[in-house]
Amino acid sequence: MRIHSSLTSASTFRACRSLHSLRPTDAPAHNKPYTPRSHTCGSLNAANVGSTITLAGWLMTGRKISKSLAFYTLRDASGTTQLISTKKDQLTFSTLERTPLESVLLVQGNVVSRPSDAQRTEPTGAIEVQVESVTVLNTADNNLPFLPSDTHNLPNEDLRLQHRYLDLRRDALSTNIRKRGQVAHVTRSFLHDQGFLEVETPILLKSTPEGAREFLVPSRLTDKNSSSTGPSSNLYYALPQSPQQPKQLLICSGGVDKYYQLARCFRDEDGRKDRQPEFTQIDMEMAFVSWGPTEEAKSCGWRIGGCEVRSVVESLVSKIWGDVAGVALPEHFPVITYAEAMNRYGSDKPDLRFGLEIQNITEILECSGHPRRQDDILEALVVRRSETWLDERAFDLVLETNAVQKLRVTKDNASDWLLDNASVFGFDPDTDHKALTQLNSHLRLQSDDVIYLSRRARIPRGGWTELGRLRAQIGSFSESTQSLPSQDRPYFLWVTEFPLFTKSDEDKDFLARGRWSSTHHPFTAPMWEDMEALAEGRVEEVRGQHYDLVLNGVEIGGGSVRIHDPKMQEYIMADVLQLSNSERESFDHLLQALRSGAPPHGGIALGFDRLVAILCSAASIREVIAFPKSTSGFDPLFKSPSIVSNAALPPGLANR
Repeated sequence: MRIHSSLTSASTFRACRSLHSLRPTDAPAHNKPYTPRSHTCGSLNAANVGSTITLAGWLMTGRKISKSLAFYTLRDASGTTQLISTKKDQLTFSTLERTPLESVLLVQGNVVSRPSDAQRTEPTGAIEVQVESVTVLNTADNNLPFLPSDTHNLPNEDLRLQHRYLDLRRDALSTNIRKRGQVAHVTRSFLHDQGFLEVETPILLKSTPEGAREFLVPSRLTDKNSSSTGPSSNLYYALPQSPQQPKQLLICSGGVDKYYQLARCFRDEDGRKDRQPEFTQIDMEMAFVSWGPTEEAKSCGWRIGGCEVRSVVESLVSKIWGDVAGVALPEHFPVITYAEAMNRYGSDKPDLRFGLEIQNITEILECSGHPRRQDDILEALVVRRSETWLDERAFDLVLETNAVQKLRVTKDNASDWLLDNASVFGFDPDTDHKALTQLNSHLRLQSDDVIYLSRRARIPRGGWTELGRLRAQIGSFSESTQSLPSQDRPYFLWVTEFPLFTKSDEDKDFLARGRWSSTHHPFTAPMWEDMEALAEGRVEEVRGQHYDLVLNGVEIGGGSVRIHDPKMQEYIMADVLQLSNSERESFDHLLQALRSGAPPHGGIALGFDRLVAILCSAASIREVIAFPKSTSGFDPLFKSPSIVSNAALPPGLANR
């Protein structure tokens, strides 16, 4: 009777490694012809029983059951197969016993059925391979920094990034990379069928003040018009933040009607879980997009142009989720304006998987009558004890800001909980008892509810309000505790009508230096209803034909209808953004293209890494990128960025 065992526990993995720890590693690699594999490790099933097959892969785990019986697992990119080795073939038995884990093997043997009580649900769980011969193609070192198969004892991420080629052998990562490739294939096939043309755009471009900090690439070319020598005369390329200008020029040419590209982009910005110095986006641009809504679009809240872009994106995303995740999405995604998103959720990328809407309680308390607070509003976020999905610990979250007041309603303070904080919120405790009664009724407050109060400017600015950050914090905590409602369901949302210009984006301050910045980029068109406000210089009132696609509280794409009028583009650059002559000169090629007969056009860029990360339920986009950088932007594997010798530098930059 044979004994079958599933190697799953941490102790088993450690024992397995101990079993192999004394094996020799000085065996030479197999450098001569070998029999090609007949099957992959993940392709065998019950239909192959009785066949003689040849497999090639990595030795994962092994367990010696007795002096004459041992089990091993062989893995390749397609999956795993269980091997049986008996002492009937002494050479094969001893070879497997001596070979270190993660060595590359060629195995020949017969496919047999597993006993019914030992069968597993995985694709190859009904069979195993009785080994007849083994060839060691390459022997792994006994002192590997870690074993990818030992998922219970994984080292920290820094060490795994340093040895990414080992980490990619883990099922979790290799599955992500395969799914990424599947999404790319679906995307290309769908857009091709929709009449889009894939066009590669330059990687080496010119530095322009578009909003993000760029990576500069020194060249050996020098400025022939410069009388100076040295670093100041050297010319530089810039790696593209996005293919924004090249794709607009493609559409302006009239030679390409619908463009797309899985584009590589580069931004020198701080590392976060959803950012990398280099990343990929599904980039699209279309000629002759609308400058206003269709009747169908207007009925669901889409009051700007670019309806054609919206339709393509919704169909593409639905195709991806259907083919890759087996999830059917609605025909259209909900649409809300930036102002509505900020007022209801305190964020320009709200997570709709849960409620907790923010409420403006200013009028109830009549706080607007205070002169110093005329431009302020008072907001409330109620976290109810009756919300069954909320983890109890969510009520005790530590506030990350002093701008929010946290109060707990009890039976004892139900009639005066707000009056104790009258000075904080600017109303008269002697006259506002009636207002408090109305507030309790309006908010439907009950004993043990927690209420958060915060003041903010009446006109929302930036991407968050204080209560919006708190709401997102509660959502993140609930997601981490698996209590978030509809956690596995994708909640897509369009956010539109952003302010065209901003002074509330810290990421753009280094370029703006106190001036207005474009909320999206300087080529975004205003809503046609706000053209008069733009012409009269009422900059803060102008809304843009800008649309963001949000998924579960994460922005996964953004686009806009573009400015095709050269006079409007020049006015925005010179009079609104107040770009200097040299800054405007960097856009001369685009302005000239607009003067050459540019059609109305628009497009979007979807964050490919973020989209795939959500599909894979990955905590970070690093988990869906084959060779990512660390959060600091350093690459532990390739040791980049690195110091280069003077010999590798252009003449003007050496010996500085």
